[in-house]
Amino acid sequence: MAARPRRRTPAAAEAPAGWQLVWADEFEGDRVDPAKWDFDLGNGFFDYRSHTWVAGWGNEELQYYTAEPANVSVRDSLLTIRAVKEALHGCGYTSARLKTRRRDGTPLFTKTYGRFEIRARVPWGRGLWPALWMLPQDDRYGGWAASGEIDLMEIVGDRPHEVLSSLHFGSSGSEARALLTHVHALPGGSTVADWHVYACEWEPGEIRFYVDGLLTCTRKHWWSCSRTLDGHGVPARSAADLNPWPAPFDQPFYLVMNVAVGGNFPGVPDAQTRFPAELVVDYVRVYDKVGGYGPPRPRGKGQMPWQKKSR
Repeated sequence: MAARPRRRTPAAAEAPAGWQLVWADEFEGDRVDPAKWDFDLGNGFFDYRSHTWVAGWGNEELQYYTAEPANVSVRDSLLTIRAVKEALHGCGYTSARLKTRRRDGTPLFTKTYGRFEIRARVPWGRGLWPALWMLPQDDRYGGWAASGEIDLMEIVGDRPHEVLSSLHFGSSGSEARALLTHVHALPGGSTVADWHVYACEWEPGEIRFYVDGLLTCTRKHWWSCSRTLDGHGVPARSAADLNPWPAPFDQPFYLVMNVAVGGNFPGVPDAQTRFPAELVVDYVRVYDKVGGYGPPRPRGKGQMPWQKKSR
């Protein structure tokens, strides 16, 4: 395994042109900093809107998240999230999911707009679902995905040469949400198991994704609708149903890093999937735009929800 190249500390690191560092974790200690990160635990959550327990984190995932050293550790200025094949509380795997928000909802770090940058080495194999992403601190516009989701990086487990960058938005519920995903093919035979820098630059009305400094895609179109019926999301029928642009990406988001196992996205691990599967993070850095942010850019072209064929 290739050694990690020596890097500069954030104080000495040269910020990208036009950006200034406002928050970072370089993982210089011997444990996860509780002032910066908390953990999701277990294999699901209670949905207070529907008063039901949602197992598998809503995706039929197979892992049980812990905060144990076997699943998460800090050493040699690196954070390691480790998915392990072992039985715990009825689940066949354990792993970890870190976030900059406490389990009681108290924010540790949130940000509206900025440049978000993570240098990481990512595990791959059928059934693995590592991700570096962001969620809204408050469901201002309704439940997922009406309030949005920003995915800096995720992979389909058995496609190590491809990096996915995505936006989730729309209305509440999986059938009413909208999804924009860009697939970036890593050049030169590189895989996600190599060191790469994943970033997004989020400004009012525009979100740009980068891999190793290369602009991979720009998004200028999305929408959000809070309209619901019997607890289920209903696609907007007119512009009047939409929340004001650039909702939902106009509110504070927090950071999430995890390795999921199984689920309806990557499938089930097979005999070739290697465990433990380790997501190794060198640093997380967040920047603000020098001079601040202007007014929202006009909404880009794209299909609006009322233009879709109804069932």
